[in-house]
Amino acid sequence: MTIASFTEFASHRHPFDLLPSERLQELAASTQTRTVAAEKVICDVGENLSSLYLIEKGAVDLITPEGSLLLHLNVGNCFGERALLSDGKSPNKAVASEETSLFIIPGEEFQNLIKNYPPFHSFFDSSLARKAPTTPQNTDSTTSLISVSIDNLMTPNPITIPPSATVMEAAQIMREKNISCVLISESDTLTGILTTGDLSHRVVAAGRPSDTMVGEVMTSNPFTLGPDALGFDALMAMMERSHTHLPVVENGKLVGILTNTNLVRQQAVSAPFIIRDISRQNSFEALNEIVSKTPQMLAQLVGSGVDAHNIGRIITNVTDTLTRRLVTMAEEKFGPAPVPYLWLACGSQGRQEQTGVSDQDNCLILDNAYREAEHGDYFKQFAQYVSDGLDACGYFYCPGDMMATNSRWCQPADIWRGYFNHWIDKPDPMAQMLASVMFDLRPICGNELLFDGMYQETLEKAQKNSIFRAHMISNSLSHTPPLNLFRGFALIKKGEHKDTVDLKHNGVVPIVDLGRAYALEAAIENANTRERLLLARDAKALSSSGAGDLIDAYDLIANMRLEHQAKQIREGQKPDNFMPPAILSELERNHLKDAFIVIKTMQSALGHSHGANI
Repeated sequence: MTIASFTEFASHRHPFDLLPSERLQELAASTQTRTVAAEKVICDVGENLSSLYLIEKGAVDLITPEGSLLLHLNVGNCFGERALLSDGKSPNKAVASEETSLFIIPGEEFQNLIKNYPPFHSFFDSSLARKAPTTPQNTDSTTSLISVSIDNLMTPNPITIPPSATVMEAAQIMREKNISCVLISESDTLTGILTTGDLSHRVVAAGRPSDTMVGEVMTSNPFTLGPDALGFDALMAMMERSHTHLPVVENGKLVGILTNTNLVRQQAVSAPFIIRDISRQNSFEALNEIVSKTPQMLAQLVGSGVDAHNIGRIITNVTDTLTRRLVTMAEEKFGPAPVPYLWLACGSQGRQEQTGVSDQDNCLILDNAYREAEHGDYFKQFAQYVSDGLDACGYFYCPGDMMATNSRWCQPADIWRGYFNHWIDKPDPMAQMLASVMFDLRPICGNELLFDGMYQETLEKAQKNSIFRAHMISNSLSHTPPLNLFRGFALIKKGEHKDTVDLKHNGVVPIVDLGRAYALEAAIENANTRERLLLARDAKALSSSGAGDLIDAYDLIANMRLEHQAKQIREGQKPDNFMPPAILSELERNHLKDAFIVIKTMQSALGHSHGANI
């Protein structure tokens, strides 16, 4: 191999194209080549690796320890980096699927590049998770203006009119749109701003006619900031100039408007304020008005760099508070409950992992003194009222009817024990599905003694039943990451979500399922996915490296999902879980693929160890 042949090849392959040409030449001097015949093993599972492999010609199959095809790598792909960045042992087998030529880069050189070239390091970053901003995270109350950029605060796509428009036309637009200013634009260039204050002082008080052109009374060439500036910068600039409105311009193009209302809302739309206001409301309509601020709070939290784990807890706290308020309102409406009860949440609320898109999953455990003939009507209308209130506030009814309004999920404690025992003793497909949901139960409001001990008893019994655990594991492998065999995304092929990946059902949910399976293995009571993985690691039900990889994959996908939703919220769209990978940078796409590979690898390992089918 000549130095020129390697540098020519690598200079057109990411991430080697990020290196200076002189560094590429130095790297070429220590790089070797190897030709491998078709079907020959390049490295085996557990083999100590001391090099990074770069495919020059041919193709390589990565095979899991259980013998499943994980990935088919083509020209320009690398492998071996996971071993070099962890314990040095190959996690998979690499086999040449046809005659293949490889560049073999010494591990010492690879480590040197990782250390000295951050962009190169980012591409191979074994942590998978994107690093949070260096600004402090405020996970308990408000998101500080010091850490929030203007694009997370501004109103995008502001109303513009030409300078030739009349003040009457401007006033009518402000009234119709319920806005306090219009921006004046000519040939796509911002030339001025007209506020309601300008209309009052420069038109009405000055006795100008209604057909006066706005160009004559506007504030010309207003002060602007870019969307990357901090909210704190905007606040200081507006206070210094006594401005109540600040246009936001990027590369000469008007992209938004920031007003005093935006800044006040930033401080008021936070979990403590929302929770305080929820406790003061007495109607579905008033509660909906308060809870409807939650998506904006989510967008602000994402913009402030708060991680997905903490955002999930904050959003879920709002739902918990709303649920407790509705329960109180139900008792005020129907009178005190005739027997003790406990309202519980399951699903994402039970796991404290809610985002901007949530249905309701709940149930009631009643005291064993409950008698259907005497008490049935009360709890039927009680559950309906609370569920209706949740639906009115945006938490739509569960499509699978996993709600306390379903009499099956509103039963005495002894019946609930019977449910769990039956699901474990006879784990048919329906039992597996029900158990998966109900193993995420968390008390919200009522007498927690009704649930005390029940969950641990169920876990211990499930742990001892290997057949039930095998069925649960098999059920947990039904959600697979969206990868094809050629290191590409398996995109949704048709419908309104065409060319996207479902970050919930094919990204987050597979890890949630794995976390639940490991929790059953170790009889872990905690319902939160991230905490389940950590506790499973501590209990030796999951290896340290496996836990680390899964947690990193979970953090990356969950953060990416929330950033996708926050972007939709800021643009006035309804948040969803369907993200087109095309909007990501190449680096982000590679990290997302790596996260999906981790999921697929861990699913394969868990399924093989328990004889479950993937």
